[in-house]
Amino acid sequence: MIPLRDTIPSDSRPIATIGLIAVNLVLFFYELSLGRELDIFIMQYGAVPIKFIRAGYVDDVSWVSRFFPLFTSMFLHGGWIHVLGNMLYLWIFGDNVEDRLGHGRFVVFYLLCGLAAALTQIYLSPSSRIPMVGASGAVAGVLGAYLLFFPSSRVLALVPIVFFLQVAEIPAFIFLLFWFFIQFLSGAAAINSSQYMTVGVAWWAHIGGIVSGMALGSLFRLIFSKRMRHVWSE
Repeated sequence: MIPLRDTIPSDSRPIATIGLIAVNLVLFFYELSLGRELDIFIMQYGAVPIKFIRAGYVDDVSWVSRFFPLFTSMFLHGGWIHVLGNMLYLWIFGDNVEDRLGHGRFVVFYLLCGLAAALTQIYLSPSSRIPMVGASGAVAGVLGAYLLFFPSSRVLALVPIVFFLQVAEIPAFIFLLFWFFIQFLSGAAAINSSQYMTVGVAWWAHIGGIVSGMALGSLFRLIFSKRMRHVWSE
């Protein structure tokens, strides 16, 4: 299913969401300009599980150099479908979550979800030498918060029916729970695969992202509810 839009209007301009999308796109075009140097760039700024694990046992490795790739990796992508898919989901669902949290808190929330997603994948594949890149984990966190904040929303989406695509309005909780179910099944299949440590999509980063999004969304709602523009009643 491909989301087209949701039914919840935003009361403020989503400047943080637009800014995050712009940063991701600018860096993707920079990646395209690197040519043969791209692999070196990805290895340096992508999150490589085994490098992160080994850095924890080396005394002269600083916390900054160890954790920095966890943040830079969430702004890099592996191709057009990867970046455009992530940015589509961020655009459709991010504006509402930003509207609810506020611009600054949304950026902090986004980064924390991306960090939690990367650490989830590293925990489950500590021997992998493949760099993780992509905003998928952070965007999954946004989806988790959206599901928490707007359970009654609906999503207009392209739905494949036999050989055709049909436009249908689907309850947001069904759309997002279906997305989570696919990630979970794919992650379970990958973790039982002999190829899991060397190739494949970081499915568990997606799962870690959506779970952390719901957890952090609940925490932010508890701490900041009195400072928000809106009543938490969706």
